[in-house]
Amino acid sequence: MRLLFLCILILVFDLVAFQPFQLAISDFSPNTILGLTIAYWSVFVGLVSWLGYHSSNLSKVNSSGNFTVIRSIFYLFYFAKFLLIFFTLAFSLIMLLVSGIVYLLPNFDFSNNYSVLFAKTSILMSGIPLLVMIYGILRNRHRYKVHQIQVPIKGLPKGLSGLKIVQISDIHAGSFTDIEPLKKGIELINQAKADLVFFTGDLVNSVATEIEPYTSVFNKIKAKFGVFSVLGNHDYGDYVRWPSKEAKISNLNRLISTQKQMGWQLLMNENRLITVNEEKIAIIGVENYSGSPRFAKYGQLDKAYSGSETAGLKLLLSHDPSHWDAQIRTDFPEIDITFSGHTHGAQFGIEIEGVLKWSPIKYVYKQWAGLYQKGQQYLYVNRGFGYLGYPGRVGILPEITVMELQIAP
Repeated sequence: MRLLFLCILILVFDLVAFQPFQLAISDFSPNTILGLTIAYWSVFVGLVSWLGYHSSNLSKVNSSGNFTVIRSIFYLFYFAKFLLIFFTLAFSLIMLLVSGIVYLLPNFDFSNNYSVLFAKTSILMSGIPLLVMIYGILRNRHRYKVHQIQVPIKGLPKGLSGLKIVQISDIHAGSFTDIEPLKKGIELINQAKADLVFFTGDLVNSVATEIEPYTSVFNKIKAKFGVFSVLGNHDYGDYVRWPSKEAKISNLNRLISTQKQMGWQLLMNENRLITVNEEKIAIIGVENYSGSPRFAKYGQLDKAYSGSETAGLKLLLSHDPSHWDAQIRTDFPEIDITFSGHTHGAQFGIEIEGVLKWSPIKYVYKQWAGLYQKGQQYLYVNRGFGYLGYPGRVGILPEITVMELQIAP
């Protein structure tokens, strides 16, 4: 009954949106009108069929990558129809206001042509966002962009000048639909011939099993001195209803074990000291810690930092960039660079190098993409390797960061 009620609501919505759509195509040829009408209603038929299929016993609704992509495309079509109704109502209000004063303009021809013009304008204004967002799904999901950056460090030991670090973040393996496009990203990572590779959290969306079909790809990542990682807020299973506390713990242990199998060194409030050219580097990994009360705080930076004091270079992996202002800068000024992710750059925005960098996420996070500096400390926020929710990207492409350290003059 609930499904039937939902389908009736969708039908009513479609009938309302069809009125301006029909008006906009009224001056087309009969065959074109027929084709566009079939295309319009095929979306409704497809959605109802899809809902019926996933609500039956034949299939279990899930959050797999393919499910998410199809669901998102339906969402986008109906959001476009919502915009069509909105703009139609807005133009109708304008027409009403104009008709109220038209008697003051005797030479003004207020004919039905304006209704058709407004309907076509509404179609255009609702259709452009739809096409852009679908393009973001079909073209940009795996269109990896390599960001090359040089960071000058004051007091950097001479033996560490030129150290190359590759960072990726927010893989969100549960969103993937195909293993093949991922291989291109791994090739780009390995082409950098990094000394170190850092992964800064959110390997999965919800559960550990999401990464397992892709371990044969991600275990190919290589670095001269190792691959190091930390957990993100999605890795703890906090967004799943578990049958027991033990099940949640078992899921986390499975994720930890998978990272070890891939050859990654997962740092959970701990550090590793490595020697490069006779100079000591501390790689510090803290569990997820956010400056926002919306996210759990698992991080214990004092514990993670302990024992790294003698290192000539201190590098911190912390998933959430809000941790930088909340604790790192004030309490741990000796940390040279913090590597974060989490924001995805909202997967939507505008970036013109050296001219403009904007995304709606900037109103949530002060540091949301790229390099930031305060005093002698740096923060780098990676835009993410994968995607979550909307299975695509518009303007903010998936990122592979290649950072080279230099001695500051």
